[in-house]
Amino acid sequence: MTQPHGMLFVATSVGAEDEADFNQWYDHEHVEERVAITGFLRGTRYQAIHAERKYLGLYETDSLEAFTSADYHAAFTRQTAWSVKNLQKMINPMRRVSAVTHIHGKGTGNNLAVVTLNAVDFTALTAWQQQVSQTPGYISSCLLTPDTDLSSPLPMESKDNRQMLPMLLIHCSDAQGCDRLASAAAERLTGDVQHYALSWQLTKQELAHG
Repeated sequence: MTQPHGMLFVATSVGAEDEADFNQWYDHEHVEERVAITGFLRGTRYQAIHAERKYLGLYETDSLEAFTSADYHAAFTRQTAWSVKNLQKMINPMRRVSAVTHIHGKGTGNNLAVVTLNAVDFTALTAWQQQVSQTPGYISSCLLTPDTDLSSPLPMESKDNRQMLPMLLIHCSDAQGCDRLASAAAERLTGDVQHYALSWQLTKQELAHG
């Protein structure tokens, strides 16, 4: 049986006085460091349109085993001073390591809706995906199911009441279509919507080509 891909989901805000350095760190050190880890496929940054936390980073891996590897562990034991500084500047961060399933469609849109679900009705989810497959603006979707053991908190993340709720990611080509699709999904599947715009993405292939 093929193992599902994994995904590291990191959302956070940061103080206005720290944003310039935070974004420099993310764009010129952190994403490249993570994508270079064995088993990582790509890292993508987003910025909030309507969301509780301003910044979102998604890191896709070839399996959940990438998060238990010696290479991944080494990334935490050899943190740069710049990393330590910015991890301490995060406000209300959220870190989840999840299995990626129920992949539907192909591609990454310039708008992303994150629908946090109270529970998953798999029949309803599959029916919704089939229904929206030809909807204007829809690109793809998938389900993230957090792994409690792998989802250790970030340094500034509250350790109280950390709910490991499933999340439906919906990639779209435009903002209005994304809002409509996410609202319909949230109503049908019972969830809360957050909306992000694509900032940039780095793939393993691009990194390998220098």
